[in-house]
Amino acid sequence: MQTHKNNLSHGLKSRHVTMLSIAGVIGAGLFVGSGRAIAEAGPATILAYILAGGLVVLVMRMLAEMAVASPDTGSFSTYADLAIGKWAGYTIGWLYWWFWVLIIPIEASIAATIINSWVPQFEIWVLSLVITLLLTATNLFSVKNYGEFEFWLALVKVVAIVAFIALGVCAIFGLLPGSGVSGVSRLWEQGGFMPNGFGAVLSAMLITMFSFLGAEVVTIAAAESNEAGKHISKATNSVIWRITLFYVLSIFIVIALVPWTDPRLAGEGSYFAVLDTLGVPNAKAIIDFVVLTSVT
Repeated sequence: MQTHKNNLSHGLKSRHVTMLSIAGVIGAGLFVGSGRAIAEAGPATILAYILAGGLVVLVMRMLAEMAVASPDTGSFSTYADLAIGKWAGYTIGWLYWWFWVLIIPIEASIAATIINSWVPQFEIWVLSLVITLLLTATNLFSVKNYGEFEFWLALVKVVAIVAFIALGVCAIFGLLPGSGVSGVSRLWEQGGFMPNGFGAVLSAMLITMFSFLGAEVVTIAAAESNEAGKHISKATNSVIWRITLFYVLSIFIVIALVPWTDPRLAGEGSYFAVLDTLGVPNAKAIIDFVVLTSVT
């Protein structure tokens, strides 16, 4: 594979790449969409996340090999161009562009809706426009400033999930005073582990795959990182434990603590359902804040 030369400044530091890689697999779908997947497939949703996570691991490993061999901001569209032909690179590049054209307005609307619930005097369309312009401005700054901005947003998500997992584990083992929740019997007590069959698990995968939005960002940023090979290899090799910790373990906790038939899962989201069940004060405000950082 030939190497593309570029004159881009390598402004992303090691901690930027590390945090982008850690939080890159954490999308808003984990906090909200996972509840819909659980409501559809029941406890077997954990299989959907394992299968989807396996696909992500395979794709990331292959993409990382190409990114290390030939760091390029074009990422997979460039590699498709080199390996398959210009038609493939052209098609994939525009499909990825169209993907973000659809996703960015959706995420801006989600963020605007959350902010509107705090400051209702501003209309949602105005907030959506302001958020989109702010995010665009952020991306127009130097890659170093972008990395710093994303570092702190990513840190919020990571801290939130680690705290959630710690809280959930304490509840499962009955170590949380006054919660009244312990054990994992909800994994099988209401219709069994796979109440709606394996077909529902495959359907849930369509939802779970959306949760992995952003996993590819760390390889796209390869050309703008100092010591790209070292950072990209390290980040990609850690994708297995990141998916296991952030997705499989956290979804296991949700399923163990909240009945899969609970209407709060599809309505308010899985993380809110757990915090509300455990009696955590201001649960909705906490989840809204974390989701806000996930979509910006």
